[in-house]
Amino acid sequence: MNTFKIGGVHPQDNKRYSAHQQIVTCPLPEKAIIPLIQHIGAPAQPIVEKGEKVRVGQLIAKAGGFVSANIHAPFSGTITKIDTTVDAWGARVPAIFMDVEGDLWEEDIDRTTAVVRESQMEPKEIIDRITAAGIVGLGGACFPTHVKLLPPPGKKAEMLIINGVECEPYLTCDHQLMLEHGEEIIIGIQLLMRALGIKRAVIGIEKNKPDAIARMQALCSRILGVSVIPLNMKYPQGGEKQLIDACIGRQVPSGALPIEVGAVVDNVATVYAVYEAVQKRKPLISRVITITGKSVAKPGNYEVRFGTPLADVVALAGGIPEDTGKIIGGGPMMGRAMNSLDMPANKRVSGLLFLPEKESRRIEPENCIRCGKCVSACPMGLEPYLLSRQSELQMWDEMKQHSVMDCIECGCCQFTCPSHRPLLDYVRMGKAKVGGILRARAAAAKVAAEAAAAKNNQ
Repeated sequence: MNTFKIGGVHPQDNKRYSAHQQIVTCPLPEKAIIPLIQHIGAPAQPIVEKGEKVRVGQLIAKAGGFVSANIHAPFSGTITKIDTTVDAWGARVPAIFMDVEGDLWEEDIDRTTAVVRESQMEPKEIIDRITAAGIVGLGGACFPTHVKLLPPPGKKAEMLIINGVECEPYLTCDHQLMLEHGEEIIIGIQLLMRALGIKRAVIGIEKNKPDAIARMQALCSRILGVSVIPLNMKYPQGGEKQLIDACIGRQVPSGALPIEVGAVVDNVATVYAVYEAVQKRKPLISRVITITGKSVAKPGNYEVRFGTPLADVVALAGGIPEDTGKIIGGGPMMGRAMNSLDMPANKRVSGLLFLPEKESRRIEPENCIRCGKCVSACPMGLEPYLLSRQSELQMWDEMKQHSVMDCIECGCCQFTCPSHRPLLDYVRMGKAKVGGILRARAAAAKVAAEAAAAKNNQ
């Protein structure tokens, strides 16, 4: 059975609204705001100043550490200020503001549509180009890609797993990317295999995308060591640990990373960005996002440069439907409600879902009936009903002991709860609190260790 073993649910996929809609390029805006936090890790540090002229693809902010990512100008124009802005979920983040003045690119970027197949680059050169291009995981986590390609001492990659699952309902951007840029994705896979020094890669695609499966299988048929695994539909199969289990039958231990079982996982959109960075010298300045919903006039898949106001993209899709009750950044399972569209597109935004008023109302929660459905549905083997209650009671140490940090925030527990309890909301809140406590403790321990070492050296 080609799927993961523990938990999971089967929501309606609702992909028909935007599926098979060709990728449309969003026009350039007049003004842009480029957030400096578009990835997991330290914020990027600006290296431009107010009044400076920049070109498309020019480095404007350097990675703030090993787990961080460079940011490049998505447009040509003038930097107007470096300040803060509100991101898609209401948090205030540092950003670079600019006036867009045309579309003048850095000269070394290959802007042609010709597919570049050959490459003689050594692994280090491939990784260096990926690092320089600011590539992060575009499946949702936005983890800097170069970090995955540099395993810690004692760990070695054995298998590259490519995520073409796109299990989140409504979203179709990865599906369409495989149909339109499958050849470039295959080249990107080969580059990653060389960078990792491995000889085998698999592409996991759910069976509700038969045309993508056929397309990628045809392309893989002449590539040694690369194959497609059609997967039975089950959410959240796109999660790293679930995909590893589904594709190669290995379970990543609690608190561990995929490299622990010899796996490296990358999303198809990330792999396409790797191709563009290595073969075309194009940094990550845009992505394809899905604009969708049952009442959206022109649902589809749109290539958007980062910094473009999301309102501009929605206008291309026909504007906000009159019956909209809630706007979700991402899909309905893991996405989050947005305050407004007055914020820029960035590396994290994979889609915008417009839910009708009738579907956006929450049902009044009732008492937990101890049915255990949330436990059966949890793909991480957790006890969501317990974690939720501990979060309500602010029992942070107990939440840590019950492995709350293993939660992938997939929403299976809340989806399956017959009492309509806001399980994910409480668990997500508790996880954030516990994570903050753990980071504070680690920082304090580091300071204490440094102080002890300094005292011993006196």
